[in-house]
Amino acid sequence: MSTVILAIDTATPAVTAGIVRRDGENVEVLAEQVTVDPRAHAERLTPNIVGALAGAGLTVENLDAVVVGCGPGPFTGLRVGMATAAAYGHALGIPVHGVCSLDAIGVESTGTTSEVLVVTDARRREVYWARYRDGVRVDGPAVGAPADVPGAAEAFARPAVYPTAAGLVRAVDWTAGPAPLIPLYLRRPDAKPSVVNR
Repeated sequence: MSTVILAIDTATPAVTAGIVRRDGENVEVLAEQVTVDPRAHAERLTPNIVGALAGAGLTVENLDAVVVGCGPGPFTGLRVGMATAAAYGHALGIPVHGVCSLDAIGVESTGTTSEVLVVTDARRREVYWARYRDGVRVDGPAVGAPADVPGAAEAFARPAVYPTAAGLVRAVDWTAGPAPLIPLYLRRPDAKPSVVNR
């Protein structure tokens, strides 16, 4: 039985929204809208979702599930994507599946090589990373300086690759039910509460 899935990710500078039809192991992207702008997650996500639905010739009533990348990524970006996914799931009464955004890239690398290091920009001269063997995560996700992650400097120097709608859907363990959405921040927030002495 085929399902129509809204797949979104805001864990990287790419604001990704796609409509995917899944039938068993077969994954078909019906439409996808991607905007690369690290400061426009809130502004671009809804227009990208609306554009992807229009591109697929569907409406929200056609959706059977939502898949969202849960990071690792910046606090604001993750909150935008995960809150939007939860809102669609709640409003439509459909399940929401959270996945590691790095897994969406790692699973798409299957077939290119047996071992893959996925690296994304964590800012502050650090990277988020995870290692994959045959599309399965074997280490990470973690955050650190590129010098502390063997192969990260070379991987980070390559052209950027972002999670795709197809990768997000392929990264879901469809044999398990939806789990609570938990953001993968991997570091403490920059903002600190002020202390007032009286």
